[in-house]
Amino acid sequence: MAIELNAEIRNVAGKGAARSIRKNSNIPAVIYGEKKAPIAIELNGRDFEMLLKTPALRTKLFNIKTKDGVEDAMLMDVQYHPVSDKVIHADFKRINVNEPVNVVVPVEVINIETSRGIKVGGVLNFAVRKVALRGLVKDIPEKITIDLTNLGIGETVHGSDLVLPSGVELGLHQAELAFATIGGKMAEEADNKAAAAVAAANTAAAPTTAATPAPAAKK
Repeated sequence: MAIELNAEIRNVAGKGAARSIRKNSNIPAVIYGEKKAPIAIELNGRDFEMLLKTPALRTKLFNIKTKDGVEDAMLMDVQYHPVSDKVIHADFKRINVNEPVNVVVPVEVINIETSRGIKVGGVLNFAVRKVALRGLVKDIPEKITIDLTNLGIGETVHGSDLVLPSGVELGLHQAELAFATIGGKMAEEADNKAAAAVAAANTAAAPTTAATPAPAAKK
């Protein structure tokens, strides 16, 4: 479901106008893309900062309402003040809801403690935590989940192993990425090495038998 966002069109652009908007506790923003002229807009500061707490906001469709109509858009960038950390600007990109979009979404892992590899002493390496996807905005998920239950030691989940919603595909160069790996020694390998170490220690500790000198020859 799209997020409804009300906005006022700014007739004056530039740094001075943006500062004036911020003094009124509002946020300057822009809508661009789809081969149309950019539109400078003003957002209610309090409402927009509350909206930013929404999970996976950059995967959502926005219906931005102005006096000139409604724009379908996605949030592309939010700029913050380096000291106060307050929002100072936002960028929205127009989209055609009937055409695929490219989006980056977070990746999470589940069932770590019950993973086959973790239970026998393996260690999780969760290397890649975001994935690029392509699909219609209505089909883009908030996140991708990796279930580690059946992942053993030495096994890896690549991009090509990810479970994606119908109509959504991986972005460029994502299939070969190693998202999660369980490293460590296999139990059999560890047992063999331990047995070899014990055998070596026993050999080193065993007493040596001195050779009996040969009897002297009779004259």
